[in-house]
Amino acid sequence: MAGYAISSYGTFLNLVALNLYVYAVTNRALAVGAFMTVRFAAGFLTGLVAGPLLARCSVKGAMLWANLVQAAAMLLLVVVPDAHHTASLFTVSAVVGAAGTLFMVAFRSSIPHMVGEGRTTWANSLMVSWRSMAMVAGFASSGVVVSLLGYTAAFLADMGTFLVCALTVALLPMARDAADDAADDTGDTGEKGGVEGDGGAKGAEGKIRSSAALAALGAAPALLLMVALRGVDALGSSSHNAALPVYSTRLDADSPAVFVSVFWCVWAIGNVLAQQVLRRYAKRTERAVGSLGFGLGTIVMSATFILAFAGFPWTATIVIALLAGAADGLTEVSYTSHLQTLPSGLRTHAFGLSATVENLGFGVGMIVVATALDAFTPLSVVAVAHGAAILVALVFVAQVLWQRNASRKATADSDEGGSGDAGPARGSHRDGAEVSGG
Repeated sequence: MAGYAISSYGTFLNLVALNLYVYAVTNRALAVGAFMTVRFAAGFLTGLVAGPLLARCSVKGAMLWANLVQAAAMLLLVVVPDAHHTASLFTVSAVVGAAGTLFMVAFRSSIPHMVGEGRTTWANSLMVSWRSMAMVAGFASSGVVVSLLGYTAAFLADMGTFLVCALTVALLPMARDAADDAADDTGDTGEKGGVEGDGGAKGAEGKIRSSAALAALGAAPALLLMVALRGVDALGSSSHNAALPVYSTRLDADSPAVFVSVFWCVWAIGNVLAQQVLRRYAKRTERAVGSLGFGLGTIVMSATFILAFAGFPWTATIVIALLAGAADGLTEVSYTSHLQTLPSGLRTHAFGLSATVENLGFGVGMIVVATALDAFTPLSVVAVAHGAAILVALVFVAQVLWQRNASRKATADSDEGGSGDAGPARGSHRDGAEVSGG
């Protein structure tokens, strides 16, 4: 977590520095949009292959090389001749997008191996808390670092954070690897995907695991709807990220950074406070928030982001930002923890699919929202994008509640039939969004 937080600080620092550098080198706003598009496209494509790739190789090795490759990309920006700066920028954009996605898929899917199945909510809450603080620190210090020390210092600092993260990964005492468990799941017929393993060639086993995982995910409508909601939520996130600078400039043209800075700082405080509550809840009840918490949290988060652009006084806006951060933290932890309850043979595929959908939603959203902001107000653009997330979330919550009731009814019928010792149906522990038969 320490290494991840340090590299997250470098990522958010460089998110500002790289965008400014692209504009400084090309002197074209279109180049900044193209730079971000390449980054998200690389993440989108990596998400498609991350599951099969991590089923074949070491997750620890994938996390290690993902950090080393990103560090090398930062070094490339420092040493490349001026004549090749534009080409190197887009190369770095693709590398960072691909390697960053691979690292996050591997990291999130391997957390149950590091801490145990019963502590995933605690670990995910810790991850979100530290990332939120790293984001605020990165955004807050980016202007100072670039202004006083220059772009080279920002790139070298980011390179150093990736190297630190790579070192912490190298020191991880991971006794088992997700790839090992995926192989075990392949041979565990009927319990983890229903695919029989016969010790054949690795290539054939990889294809079997991949197809079985996709088939199992397709057999869980609630899980697919959950991932789809995550993608629509990413589109909503692109709207407020793009609209905040515009809205802040209209509020105060002389100091446009004030509103953005205060909003994100208060948002981060709300996020961290929510993690404290979630960790205490998980410790006291030994249960995760679940998919219902994810759906309700998405509704609250989207509603508060819409209200943030409604022109309320500062006091009300601070409360709104605090609630937005808390709801955002709830959705992140509940979503990640829920996917981690999947059998390990399916987990990396689910996180890979999720990364693909999230990158697609955010990337498409940035293009659509940037175009819409030229013609419509920030409030109307954010309201439409986050309104779509609220509608999908309402459908998801209805699906979860329906499956909960169906599970309780099935349990009651089973008890009346004399099979009460069989215990509650498994869906009642996962709000119905699990893989059937998993």
